[in-house]
Amino acid sequence: MDKKLSAADKFDLQQNYRRYLKYQEQFTLANDAYKDARASRVWIAGLVMLLFALASDFFLGASAALFGLYFYRIVLAWYHSSQAEEGREQMERWFAAKGLRFQGRVLYFRDDEMLANPIDPFDDVLYG
Repeated sequence: MDKKLSAADKFDLQQNYRRYLKYQEQFTLANDAYKDARASRVWIAGLVMLLFALASDFFLGASAALFGLYFYRIVLAWYHSSQAEEGREQMERWFAAKGLRFQGRVLYFRDDEMLANPIDPFDDVLYG
C-alpha cells in the first residue's frame, strides 16, 4: 500500500494528531473522574445527616452540602468528559475528511480494512 499524503498537509496532520492524542488522554482521565464521582458514597453521609436534620438546622445544612457536593462532582466530571469527547470527535472528523481514521491511538488509511498498515504522521516518507 503505497499511499502518499499531501506535503502541504504535513504540519496540520502532525498538529492535529497531537491534539487528538491530547483529547484522548483528557477523555480517559475525565471519564475515570466521572466514574469515581458516581461511585462516591458521600450521599450516604448526606442521608444519615438528613435523619438528624429533624432535630437541628445544622444537620439539614450539612446534609444539603453533602448532597450538593456529590451532584456537583458528578456534573463537573460529566462536563469535562463531554468537552474532551467533543474535541476528540472533531479531530476524528478532520482526519476522516483527509481519508484517515483512528483505531484507538493508531492512525490508518480509511480503506485499510485489515488495519495492517499503521501510519506514522511524523515519517517523512509518507508525504509526497
